[in-house]
Amino acid sequence: MESKNKIALVTGGSRGLGKDMALRLAEKGINVILTYNSKADEAEKVVSQIQQSGQKAATLQLNTGDIKGFGAFIEKLNGVLKDQFGTDHLDFIINNAGTGHHAPIAETTEEAFDDLLNIHFKGVYFLTQKLLPILNNGGGIVNISSGLARFAMPGASAYAAMKGAIEVFTRYLARELGAKQIRANVVAPGAIATDFNGGAVRDNPQLNQMVSNNTAMGRPGVAEDIGGLVAFLCTDDARWITGQRIEASGGMFI
Repeated sequence: MESKNKIALVTGGSRGLGKDMALRLAEKGINVILTYNSKADEAEKVVSQIQQSGQKAATLQLNTGDIKGFGAFIEKLNGVLKDQFGTDHLDFIINNAGTGHHAPIAETTEEAFDDLLNIHFKGVYFLTQKLLPILNNGGGIVNISSGLARFAMPGASAYAAMKGAIEVFTRYLARELGAKQIRANVVAPGAIATDFNGGAVRDNPQLNQMVSNNTAMGRPGVAEDIGGLVAFLCTDDARWITGQRIEASGGMFI
């Protein structure tokens, strides 16, 4: 199958890292279905950009923390695949959608913990599970973790713990799906200057400087530093890479 006919699902593809992933996948000749939680207008703009580049694209609403809603989402996804792409299968799953949380262990509420659990771990686990029947043999899964799963920064304990769980889950996906030639890898960004976490890295000069001082490349990351790596993992050039954690942090805390 030519890459121009391959399809990637990118969760949280309307802005930030997910948007750049979607655009870079399209550059590689891969069609894209992207999900958004609340920003339908922004998602449609990304779809338009991809279509202008000559690839097919579509968008669907999805709250990745609402596990009970996944059945209805899969139904809609199947409809979009059939009507807009003329198929009933996907080739790549990019589990990118997420929210930030910053609080010391002593102040992390059970409610906040459960939200993070549902969005970053349980949601990823069961959405992936529900998508496996329509994932083509020879396809791939890219899960998004964080540099915070390797180095500890106060205030990120719950978020980082969920990302640590995702890294272990990814290795199991690689092991269990390898017989179908499906690859599963983790991309772990370092601190990125986007609107994530209220734009903290981008807009807080002290935090920005701290990140720069502790990063080999001397600056925080930007969305464009990550999307190309995710797109690469969805090409034949990366066909022998599976079960790996690839950190893209510019050398943060090395």
